[in-house]
Amino acid sequence: MDGIVECVANFSEGRDVATVQALIDAVASTVGVVLLDHSMDTDHHRSVLTFCGGQDATIEAAFRAVRIATELIDLPSHVGVHPRIGATDVVPFIPIRDTTMQDCVQLAKRLGERVGRELGIPVFLYERAATRANRVPLEAVRRGGLEGLAFRMASDPDWTPDFGPPRLHPSAGAIAIGARPALIAYNVNLHSTEVDKARSIAKAVRQSSGGLPHLKAIGVELASRGMVQVAMNLTDYEVTPLLTAFQAVKTEAAKHDIKVAGSELVGLVPEAALDHAAAASLQLDRFNSDQVLETKIAETVLAKKEPSETLSGFLSALAAAEPTPAGGSVAALVGALAASLGVMGARLGGQSDGEQRLLELSRQLHRLVQIDTDVYTGLMEVYKMPKDHPDRPRAISIALQRATEVPLEIAELSCEVARSLHTLRKGGRPTIQSDLAVGQTIAIAAAQAGLVTVHTNIKAQRNQQLIETMRFRITQSMESLEELKRLC
Repeated sequence: MDGIVECVANFSEGRDVATVQALIDAVASTVGVVLLDHSMDTDHHRSVLTFCGGQDATIEAAFRAVRIATELIDLPSHVGVHPRIGATDVVPFIPIRDTTMQDCVQLAKRLGERVGRELGIPVFLYERAATRANRVPLEAVRRGGLEGLAFRMASDPDWTPDFGPPRLHPSAGAIAIGARPALIAYNVNLHSTEVDKARSIAKAVRQSSGGLPHLKAIGVELASRGMVQVAMNLTDYEVTPLLTAFQAVKTEAAKHDIKVAGSELVGLVPEAALDHAAAASLQLDRFNSDQVLETKIAETVLAKKEPSETLSGFLSALAAAEPTPAGGSVAALVGALAASLGVMGARLGGQSDGEQRLLELSRQLHRLVQIDTDVYTGLMEVYKMPKDHPDRPRAISIALQRATEVPLEIAELSCEVARSLHTLRKGGRPTIQSDLAVGQTIAIAAAQAGLVTVHTNIKAQRNQQLIETMRFRITQSMESLEELKRLC
């Protein structure tokens, strides 16, 4: 299998069982894909399908579901409390195993191109796949609802869709397709029928209004249940855990003399998020994920199945008179080492916050060691094509794009590592300060090294459109790196 990718597709249908079943069947019948979870909600008038599989199979399953939604859902007649812009409203790809965020960006683009071409639906890329800064957050694409998006498409050249026609599909609207980290859809239900108070509570707790970081929230009415709800997305549960979000809503509700009726998860949740909530509510000291039986077994079994190349072997390969592995792989390895130092520091210092994310960053950067070698090897193979071959310019352009995107991802992840280590140092014990400082220093170096490769390869790129798609991310990484240097 070409790595494992998760897709969490959201559809604007939560009342017609037959339509939702047709969506489920479209996904479940795709070879190489596993349907993990599905849900439908009458008040939100929305269904969510979570599935995973290899990259090609996951794209095929997503496209089949989008096609079914286009045939069966009439958006103009849709009435529900959840914001939406399409029959298929949003399709994000999330890297799970042996895949990177950049892989998911490419999946989003591939699906978007096919949806625009075959179904005639305008596609807007968002989050990590966004081609323009004003489309990164999903709420920016949804701003003003379907009418607001239609107005921007008609009046503002910056809102020309990434794929598909420059106008809404008559029945399916538009669709947002993107790549992002795992998020948690979490709702808190309130013993009240006053939706204005739910909205006030949501405003108080969400980041955009000065509330909790990495928390999005809206207040909605659940007419079928005779209550209101604060519906939330936690985009970084390490920074704002489930328990923190719940307690914040509970506290704000109490100010309005409203009691919490309960809470609910929509779709799946990372085990680490529940570990964190359990540890916090039980006030466990020095808890870490290695103490979870199933986690420990899984990590041990996977380690035996996939032995890593020894350090001495990597150094020998690096010193050989061969062009790969080279600078990009070294930058990725250094970033992984920095993240692992952070994990060690968090565990020794009793700081569980950020530990799981640093562990995941270490794994992602470790995978990029080999991926960088592979993409550069592929680039060299393309350069060997006959100079008069008609496909040579396009093949070089695509290979250069990949050889630029991978070190850019190395730089982005290394910046995140450095920032996490800086946070750990603030509350770290004196005995581990030097280790965390070393980690922060080499993470910054890894990010700088990654950007060196990025600038080298992008100078050779002749396709201006491909350059523009990466310019925003490159600028962000450079600005983040300069800020991190000042923090050292």
